[in-house]
Amino acid sequence: MGRITARRRVTRITVGEPARQREDLLAVEEPLEIRVGGRALAITMRTPGHDFELAAGFLVSEGVVAAQGEYNGARYCAGTNDDGENTFNVLDVTLGVGVPAPDPSLERNFYTTSSCGLCGKASIDAVRTRSRFDIADDATRIAAELLVGFPERLREHQGVFDKTGGLHAAGLFDAETGELLVVREDVGRHNAVDKVIGWALTEGLLPLRRTVLMVSGRASFELAQKASMAGIPILAAVSAPSSLAVELAAELGMTVVGFLRAPSMVVYSSPERIVVSPGGDAEHSVRPESELTNAVAL
Repeated sequence: MGRITARRRVTRITVGEPARQREDLLAVEEPLEIRVGGRALAITMRTPGHDFELAAGFLVSEGVVAAQGEYNGARYCAGTNDDGENTFNVLDVTLGVGVPAPDPSLERNFYTTSSCGLCGKASIDAVRTRSRFDIADDATRIAAELLVGFPERLREHQGVFDKTGGLHAAGLFDAETGELLVVREDVGRHNAVDKVIGWALTEGLLPLRRTVLMVSGRASFELAQKASMAGIPILAAVSAPSSLAVELAAELGMTVVGFLRAPSMVVYSSPERIVVSPGGDAEHSVRPESELTNAVAL
């Protein structure tokens, strides 16, 4: 597993039994400094792996790029240990010809933790970034019977989580066919999502219409915003969304689904994208949000 996991001698204690020592695997967490054109932009704590996708997705989330041609690539640069070996913890991104460099106000002078990707924003106004993609006019629909199977399929692809129990996952699904397009894991849920979006950028797939972003934890404001920056119409989570995430989604016309665990879910915004077929009746979409007074429990 390389630098994705690390071995550690641990002591396992069970009340009423003798303490036991054994080797255990931990998810690696290391800093990554992201530079653009040689100028430092941010440092994030992440699980090494898919770093170029992480940087690309981060730039999409920040509104710096939104199309494949605007991102020219990345390379590892400075960053060595005491023995002079490259730590692969610093990378420099090259933007496409004519793409403006990031606004200096985006620079984060201290690192973002694995639990908070927005920490370090210079102001409240800087937290909200406007997307180039309109989600409200996305006519994506998905069958509830198909959607409830996504958490288990995402879990089946969490290989590092199986070994460490310490990583979040994000997966991108095709809403029409249910195909799992990509899965990424990281100690930071926001990093896992950035890696997914970065993959999509480098594949030339933005905006991600007719897709569902499935996350293994809760749906925060930041994840809703990242989804909007990539043009994703449906954000689904196995846990709860935050109030601000739902407010943002409602404003943008994004569908937010929480507590997605077969056979049920709770839809917090734009429920008309979820097609249900109760009993033997013909399929139909949930009534538009304007006709509902509360979240819809399916």
